[in-house]
Amino acid sequence: MIVLVINAGSSSLKYLLIETDTEDVLAKGTVERVGIEGSKLTQKSPKGEFVIEAPMANHTDAMRYTVAALTDGEKGVIADMSSIKAVGHRVLHGGEKFSASVVVDDAVLDAIRENIPLGPLHNPANLQGIVACQQIMPGVPQVAVFDTAFHQTMPAHAFMYALPYEYYEKYHVRRYGFHGTSHRFVSAKVAELCGKKKEDLRTIVCHLGNGSSVSAVAYGKCVDTSMGITPLEGLMMGTRSGDMDPAITEYLMHNTGLSIEEITNVYNKKSGMLGISGVSSDMRDLHAAVNAGNARAALALEMVCYRITKYVGAFAAAMGGVDVIAFTGGIGENDAVVRQKVMANLGYMNASIDEAKNEAENHKQVEITGKDSKVRVWVVNTNEELAIARDTVELVAK
Repeated sequence: MIVLVINAGSSSLKYLLIETDTEDVLAKGTVERVGIEGSKLTQKSPKGEFVIEAPMANHTDAMRYTVAALTDGEKGVIADMSSIKAVGHRVLHGGEKFSASVVVDDAVLDAIRENIPLGPLHNPANLQGIVACQQIMPGVPQVAVFDTAFHQTMPAHAFMYALPYEYYEKYHVRRYGFHGTSHRFVSAKVAELCGKKKEDLRTIVCHLGNGSSVSAVAYGKCVDTSMGITPLEGLMMGTRSGDMDPAITEYLMHNTGLSIEEITNVYNKKSGMLGISGVSSDMRDLHAAVNAGNARAALALEMVCYRITKYVGAFAAAMGGVDVIAFTGGIGENDAVVRQKVMANLGYMNASIDEAKNEAENHKQVEITGKDSKVRVWVVNTNEELAIARDTVELVAK
């Protein structure tokens, strides 16, 4: 079955076309500057790169050009739109309504709208992507795959905040977690790589990139995760602050004159690695600055790794031990220095890595477990698009 995977942002639309029988990627592309002057579609496939520059006022226009690119006589990869049998959509926030992927109907659309207050930046765009596909591809099944769904198995003592209970009842204030599709894919994949069933393992997944999170997966189910009601909580990230004392907000507002919206923007877009280093939110730039003797960049690197290590230790305790640690995401898969620093202080739990394997292997599924380690350590390539495609096929084929 040929499935189109869509990730719609506020002014962008990313897509991937997959032949799910073989799991081959037929084409992938990005539409940039949707609703902004200078809209551009770039598609890559075995037939080469294909670029369309044209006004795209909204996501419906973006989808029209996406279909045009996929079916182009010279650079296209399918004969016509009828080749696409289903569409899978990444949706950020499913709240408490969704613990699994679902076929989209009016009730699902309403639920995504209801969760806009919890995901104000992403859910509206995700919704626009779904509606656009419904308009351009009428009758083609649409599937919603939620970033929050995998974490819905967390027990109440893990997902509740110690606030007045009425805030949970009235406003749904609780930990939701994100990157769930990646955490689900990687925890299942690493069990397969270990030759085990996921139900037999206690796994910690470190999804590390510009946005980062850690999850505790006990016997196939998520029991805790580092992100909260929004993706701001948890680890220090590219531009996000991660965990901090909430009283800092009032203190900064009094001393800087910034509004709550401006302070929140600082926490989300000006903090993290960028805020500490003053150099960049990109770990590669951070390493270059460290090598050039930049002390603030070195501090940022140490802070990032220290906080990951703290979460790994905490989640191992929460599960009563850990059998597997998996590193994934752009940093987790490609940065040997970060992996080494994170693992350096985990000897107390009999967890270590083989330094040579850690430094030599990148861009592939590889075990980097140390010789005497009781905990197996892996680098695993995440594939959220494939997970979305698999969910889509499973639901549509029912």
